Amino acid sequence: MNQKPRFTLEIYTAALFCFCVILTVLLGIQQPAMLWLLIPAVLAIGVVFWFSGWRLRQSIARHVQCSVFENSPVQASLAELLLPVVVLRGKTIVWYNDAFRQMLLDGQDVLLSPINKVLPGLELRQCATSAGQVLEQGGRRYNMFASTNQQELTVVYLVDETELRQQAAEYQATRPAYMIIEIDGYAEQFSDLKDSEIARLMEGLNLILETFIGKTTGFLRRITNARYIAVVEERHMKAIVDSKFEILDKVRNLGGNVNLTLSIGVGRGGKTLRQCQEMAQQSLDMALGRGGDQAAVKTPDGFEFYGGVSRSVEKRSKVKSRIIATALTDLIRQSDSVIIMGHRMSDLDSLGAAIGVLSICKGLDVPAAIAIRREATLAASLLHVFEQAGFEEDFIAPDVALDAITPNTLLVVVDTHIKGLLESRDVYEACQQVVVIDHHRKALDHIDNAVLFFHEPYASSTCELVSELLQYVNGGKQKPTALEAEALLAGIMLDTRNFGLHTGVRTFEAAAYLRRMGAMTEHVKLLFNSSLEEYTAKSSLVEHADIYMGCAISMSGELPPDMAVAVPQAANDLLTIEGVGASFVAVQKGSGVNISARSMGAVNVQVIMEYLGGGGHLTMAGAQMRDTTIQEAEVKIRQAIARYREEQQKAAQEEAKA
Repeated sequence: MNQKPRFTLEIYTAALFCFCVILTVLLGIQQPAMLWLLIPAVLAIGVVFWFSGWRLRQSIARHVQCSVFENSPVQASLAELLLPVVVLRGKTIVWYNDAFRQMLLDGQDVLLSPINKVLPGLELRQCATSAGQVLEQGGRRYNMFASTNQQELTVVYLVDETELRQQAAEYQATRPAYMIIEIDGYAEQFSDLKDSEIARLMEGLNLILETFIGKTTGFLRRITNARYIAVVEERHMKAIVDSKFEILDKVRNLGGNVNLTLSIGVGRGGKTLRQCQEMAQQSLDMALGRGGDQAAVKTPDGFEFYGGVSRSVEKRSKVKSRIIATALTDLIRQSDSVIIMGHRMSDLDSLGAAIGVLSICKGLDVPAAIAIRREATLAASLLHVFEQAGFEEDFIAPDVALDAITPNTLLVVVDTHIKGLLESRDVYEACQQVVVIDHHRKALDHIDNAVLFFHEPYASSTCELVSELLQYVNGGKQKPTALEAEALLAGIMLDTRNFGLHTGVRTFEAAAYLRRMGAMTEHVKLLFNSSLEEYTAKSSLVEHADIYMGCAISMSGELPPDMAVAVPQAANDLLTIEGVGASFVAVQKGSGVNISARSMGAVNVQVIMEYLGGGGHLTMAGAQMRDTTIQEAEVKIRQAIARYREEQQKAAQEEAKA
């Protein structure tokens, strides 16, 4: 009983046949003339053995398939069971009931055959789990469950779930997905157009949207001048996502001289329609926070983004800045103290914006300080200027700031909205009230508990936003000092690369205001000067750059802490090389790699950096890769660039077809 039945039977049969062959050989040696009779006889015996074995299996099958087994009530109950049941010893079939024969064998008998010939792909270990194993057999889908007893016999039950799974699939396919569609910058885009031009654009847009939703079983409704809602079934939402929201390209090509784009927020996979609507609103906020002209899809698993190839639409109205300035003033006055903090490795924009907020606090006579790590900053030149001017006490270490926090302390975060990039996560978690002022495109790990969130991705820099706020504090009576104005102007010049990129009307208005406040451009220019060592490090990074798919890539080992400023400077300088649309400079930093990415606008470095876990702007982005060598980082950067170029090519082909 320790051997498998089929294996034992085959051993006995093979031994008997070999014995006959040996006897035939011996007799043939003694009398060769008898071979003509012996060989046909042996072949005949082999045929008889095979036929007898087949008859034996048929007989055994008929015997064990009866409704009553000898002294076996368990087998009798399985025989009467309506579910298909098969009993295995090892992987050999030793018994099955009539339902199994009729539903899976078409009335045939396969006793003592391997189970994998009858049910290909069967895994007994998976069948023994609570979920079982689903297999398709004869056009039907069965969920198979197995149990093993002490005699190593395995009983496999088959449950026909064909209709149930068809209904479940249909249920999932008809689940509603909620979609909110908004025209980017509607008030700014259409304010200067004639009524006839507006009518023409809206007619074209409505036709595109109606055709887009008309391919589905859903509906579309316009609820405001700039916003639509749509509800479609999940089966059609999947097709829309697979096409990567091609409607974005169609609308972009419709505008002509007008930069007409859409932002789309989608909620899918929610338990209720209301939950899908809330997810869609969150998705739309993310799409708008990332600059618009894209679709954000939220599911229970997180966000996905599509599009985002256009520049943000500049908002010319300053109403929001005036409202934010009033709200910020009230929050500061109600606080015992204010701590201002930027991102790790703070730059001129981060520190300049912090100095601007500090100026507001001083004008309101509220104690305030900037939390910054002096040993880890890219704005050491600006910090040194203020320390020489006697403002050293305005800058404190994060550990010192942590000890000064009270329940009524206000934290103002500038130039970042991502928790993981804060100068000090501990300071953020210790403060109960948080204000965020930032211009970077919205990311997933954003600060979600801010009482005031001033986020404008169209702006050139955070210093531009703070400069606007300064103009409305105390009714415009509060004025920054010339030194503070120069700090703000330095931040604007850094992020715009001396007003060459990502500038708008309000950028120059902010710069003009700072100039009126006494900012001297020649003094600001001195803040960008580098030492000979920094210049040498930057030159080395540029020299060792490699061109890949129109992008310059420079990799380096770990640099001294005081040489960190050379990395973004090298990325900027690489853009001046002919044929380079974007630059990526990566340096080893401990066990990880820091990447600085820049572009002239034709390449969206934000998207590429998001592939690597980072983010930023269309023309300026970065990423910090942990537990990665510089060689591994280079491979991942090249893969991200290739992926981006491939998606660009597909989008161009689809646009050409359209």
